[in-house]
Formats: sequence, structure tokens, C-alpha cells
Amino acid sequence: MFQNYKTKTLKKDILSGIIVALVSIPISMGYAQVAGLPVVYGLYGSLLPILVFSLITSSPQFVFGVDATPAALVGATLASLGIVTGSGEAIRLVPVITLVTAGWLLLFYIVRAGKLVSYISTPVMGGFISGIGCTIILMQVAKLFGGSAGTGELFVLIAHILNQLQYFNLLSAVLGIGTIVIILTAKKYVPKFPMSVVLMAVGAALTAVFHIDRYGVKLLPQVSAGLPKLAFPDVSVLGENTGDILLLSFTVALVIVAQTLLASSNYALKYNYKINNNREVLAYAAGNFAGALVGCCPINGSVSRTGIGDQFGARSQVMSLSAAFTMVLVLLFGTGLLQYLPVPVLTGIVICALIGILEFGLAKKLWKTNKQEFLIFMAAFFGVLIFGTIYGVIIGVILSFIAVIIRAVVPPKGFLGMIPGQEGFYALKRNRNAHPVQHTVIYRFSGNLFFANIDTFQNDIENAIKEDTKQVIVDASGIGSIDITAADRLVILNRNLRAKGIRFYLTEHVGAVNDQLRAFGAGSLVEEGVARRTISLALRDAGVDKPYPLENENGLNMKYAFVEAQERLAEFEWAFGNDAEEKMEQIAIEIARQITAANEHSAETLKKAENHVSWGRIGLYDEEELLDRLEMHLSEMAQNNPENESEIEEQIEQRRSIVELKLQHINPEALRMLKQHRHELAMQFKERNPKAYAHMLERRKEHIHRLTKTNPELAAKLRELYGENGEES
Repeated sequence: MFQNYKTKTLKKDILSGIIVALVSIPISMGYAQVAGLPVVYGLYGSLLPILVFSLITSSPQFVFGVDATPAALVGATLASLGIVTGSGEAIRLVPVITLVTAGWLLLFYIVRAGKLVSYISTPVMGGFISGIGCTIILMQVAKLFGGSAGTGELFVLIAHILNQLQYFNLLSAVLGIGTIVIILTAKKYVPKFPMSVVLMAVGAALTAVFHIDRYGVKLLPQVSAGLPKLAFPDVSVLGENTGDILLLSFTVALVIVAQTLLASSNYALKYNYKINNNREVLAYAAGNFAGALVGCCPINGSVSRTGIGDQFGARSQVMSLSAAFTMVLVLLFGTGLLQYLPVPVLTGIVICALIGILEFGLAKKLWKTNKQEFLIFMAAFFGVLIFGTIYGVIIGVILSFIAVIIRAVVPPKGFLGMIPGQEGFYALKRNRNAHPVQHTVIYRFSGNLFFANIDTFQNDIENAIKEDTKQVIVDASGIGSIDITAADRLVILNRNLRAKGIRFYLTEHVGAVNDQLRAFGAGSLVEEGVARRTISLALRDAGVDKPYPLENENGLNMKYAFVEAQERLAEFEWAFGNDAEEKMEQIAIEIARQITAANEHSAETLKKAENHVSWGRIGLYDEEELLDRLEMHLSEMAQNNPENESEIEEQIEQRRSIVELKLQHINPEALRMLKQHRHELAMQFKERNPKAYAHMLERRKEHIHRLTKTNPELAAKLRELYGENGEES
């Protein structure tokens, strides 16, 4: 952790550590009380655990110490077990809880559970922490005006506050509420100023000078000087409460990992360094083991104290060493001053720290952006307030899974059109200048397709079909996988639409979806050309050529020239994977048979034949390879009339010229690579069938010689392409 340490930050690290320690005094003492311990154990928890954590952690600036959420969880559990705060039974049981928590954390380290933090949603964690914070605040409110701390959940705590009004002390209320107002005001205008430390000193001075305790203001009990004594917790005190303690400790361990890892990761992102999640979990385990040895409650990463260290420029764990050394001095020489600290002032400091962990800003943001996640936040929040911490987490987690299911079943979806002058396809609802392509439904479905949402998918498409619809194209760029139910239904949907004379296409998806279709017995969708690489290739296959005819708001048609960048991609490799070459050869043979059967060789012969094969029209890049393969089947295509061979080859060359002209316009570099691929293909043909290859070269030379008289321009082009001997260079 201290490798490559930069001494230029030493002064700031030491100063930050001193301030963090001073701020920790009232906060950790207050949280120790919340956890059911005497206040001195909060100071003990701010010494050895911090040292141990600083030597193991991979985070250069995160602060470890007694914190709100674990303290509240322990305090609430003690209350439910009927154990009196500050009693000998509490002093014996709490370190055992800390030890068991350390054991859970060690287990999390062994199974590398740090990565699981990503599965705890922000709304659940935010609602949970906010519920805990409000619960502790309600526990502490009565102490602001001279009463005692409460226990339990929302309604019990409210009743307790009302009952404690009989002990109301005006001076205590002024000190407590005044502390809160001053600290919150200081946070707004002078956030770097350690106002908590100043108010602690002011409170002690008021006691020393004016003896405010004589006017009914409660003071902290006397704290014995000296360092903590190390002792292994007595696990025999678990007794019949073993199950409750195991569950509580497991919950505390989860909260420590989730809250601390999330916060430390945020700082790592902010300052561009990396932390090792699993090493962090080990540091949490070691810190809590140290906490158990000194009798403290479970220890957590402190967001508030880390923020204070960050404000004062802390950039390494030298800060933690400085804080621990400062706490040693306090325990040895400063405990006598702590008995002058008024309880209302300490309570006000603790409440301000708790206000800092409330996530109501997140709730406001969720209300504006995502009502479902807002409800999850509020469910976790009120679950903790009303039913307790554990039930609150359970409620929030269950609702999170429900939200995940809802998002999977009803993912973002909509219908697309085109904006004149812009590339791509746009949501019709979100873009007023977008217009549908004539006779076409383009539907985007942005989620994996499976049994729970295939009905929604099918119903949306069927409801969008109009009397003049000729093709339905699905933008499946958001579909990463399908299940067997969805695959079967896609086959049925395709069959039903084809029966109505409507073409159906699945486009833009990753190639793995094609593999799944074939594995689930829906390979016909790939074989028949239903699965297409892009929307524009689907439109091309459906006979909708550029410029695409668009509908405007009056139902009139517009023309819009559009070239889609993704058309540059070869489609067969995407559709068929390792079987691409074999499939291309099948298509070439299919077209060759179509031409042979037609026995006529007009300029449209190739295009007509291509339209009638199982795949449908082929993209420009794949067509270039198809033409090369067709040339290797010249003899078959001209078997009924050998004299037509040169005529067919001429048509192939004319079609190749058109394709190459378009490819040159789209991407010259890709055209060069295709020509190289053509040469490699020819060499493979030569190696596999040298006689056929020699025959093809001979026929090509004769063909070029004849073209010299009938079409000298084409003959010159072929000589440039093949040379005098007819072989590709």
C-alpha cells in the first residue's frame, strides 16, 4: 500500500489523519452507544482496526472505523433480544458478533464474493441505508432534549419520543438542535472546516466554565485512560441466540462489503486508480477481527470520514496511520476532557453524520427518471423503518428481482422510420421528422427474446400490420439470445406472415443468435434468408431499392437516397459462421441451375435467378464472391447450349462491373481486399480441380478474343483484370 509513496503528500496525509481522528471521537463514541456499548469502545474501534485495515487495503484513501449501519444493525438486534444497552451482557456479546462478522467476511474472501456487489442494485442499497439512518436518528432524537435513546421500529420509536417529552430540558434542546443547525450550515458554506471538532470543544468548555450539567444537561460518562486490552471474545455467550447472531452477522458482512466496496470503487474511478475487490474484502475481515479483539462492534468503511480526508488532500493510508497515532494520544492523555462533553452536543454531531448518509437525493432522481426503481427504493426504506433492517433488505431485493423480470419481459421497443438527410433508422415516436418506409413495418425490440416476452413481440408486430404492408423487418440489435420457445414462435410468425403475402426479416442481431436458431430447430429462418445482416439488406431482398420510398404525415410518398454504412459487411459469414463458404457454394449451384433451366440470357437473368433462390437477394460484398463462384460453374450453366458459355460469362462480367462500381463508391479499400480474396478463391479452385480450372482459363481467353470485336471496352477491362492468359494476377 505504501510502495512508490510520494513524500510531497506527507503533510496533507498527516494533517488529514489528525482531523479524521478528532472528528471520529464524537462520531465513534456515539455509534458505540448505538451498538449498545460504552462510549470508550468507539475510541478503541478507531485504533487497532484502522491500523490493520491500512496495512492490507488496496485503496489509498478510504477510511475504516466504527460506522452507522453496522452499529444500528447490532443495536437493533440487542434490543430485539432484550439486552440492555451498556450492560455487561452487551459488552460480552457485541465483540462475538464482530468476530462472527469477520468470519463471514473471511468466507466471502475465500469464495471471491467481492464481485457479487454488482448484483445489489443502487435503489435497494440507497433505500436500505436511508432507512437505517432514519431509524438511528429516531433512536437518538429524545437525547437531544434530555431524554434517553429508544429502540425498535418506526411506530415504537415515535411513541418513545412522545413519552420522553416528560423529561424535556430546554437547555439540552438548544444545545442539541443548535449543534445540528450549526454543522449543517457549516457543511453548506465551509465544507472543509471541522465544525464537529470545534463544537465538541465548545461543549466541553461550556461544561467546565458554566457547569451546564447543574441545569439538567446530561454529560458523557467518565472514560478511563489507557489503551485497549486485547482479549479473544467469549463465544459461549451465544447460547440460544446462535441462529439470530449468525443471521445478523451475515447481514452486517453483506452490508460492509456492499457499502464499502461501492464507495471505495467510486473514489478509485474519481482519482483514476484501481483497487483489488477481493483484497478489500480480506482487509474488512482483518479489521473486524481486530475490532473483536478490542471488544468493539463490527467495523465498516466510513464514507463521511473518507470525504473529510479527501477534502484535506489525503492520498495514502499514511492518513490512517496518523489517525491511529492521534487516537493513541487521546486515549492516553485526553480521556479526562471527554467527560465534559454534553450528550445533546454529541447526539447532534451523530445525527448530522447520519443525515450525511441519507440518500434522498437519489430518491428524487429516481422519481424523475424511473418510477419502478423509486418504488424499490421506498420499499426498502419503509421496510427497514417499519419491519426492521433484515426485512427491509429482503423486501428490496425481492422487488429488485421483480423489476429485472419486468424489464426483461417488457424491454424498450418501438417502430422505426427514416429522417431525410440522415443516416440510420429512428424511432417514429421520438423523432417527428422520421417517416415510415412505404409498405414496411420496421420494429425494434431491445431485449433478449424468450418465453415470457415472445407474446409481446408477436402482438406488437401483428397490431402494426396494415392492409398495404408488404414486409416486416425486426431490428434485433438488442437481442443477444433467444430460447427454444421464442425460436418456435418465430418460425410460426414467419409462416403466418408469408401466408398473408408479407415478408418477414430478423436483422442487425449478433451472429450467435443465428447459431441458436439453427440449434433450436429454426434453422430454416437462416437458410431461407429471414435472418439478414442489416435492415437495408432486408429491404433490398424485399425489392425495396434506394432511394427508399417514404410516407409523410399526409400519407404521400417521398424518395430518399440512403446508403447504410453497415452494408459494407459481408453477410454470409455473419449468418452461417464456419459454414459460410459451403452455403455460398450451394447458392452458386442453385443460381447456376436457375440459369440453366431458364435457357435465356438477358441482362436481368442473373438478378432474376438470384431472386428465386432460397436465400434471396445478396448484398454487394457477398455478390462479388458469388459471381466468382458462378464463373467456376460456367460449363454447367451452358450445358444445354455450349455456345452460350461466353454469353453467360459476359453477363457475369457486366454484373461484376456494376457491383465493383458500387463497392468502389462505398469503400475502395474493401474492394481491394475482395479482389485479393477472389485471387485466393481462384487458387483454391485450381488446386482442387486443375482440369476444370485449365478449361475455364481456355474458355476465358477465347471469350476475351471474341469480345475484342464485339465489345472492345469490356475486352480491355478483362485483359486488365486477368492478363493475356486469362489467369488472375
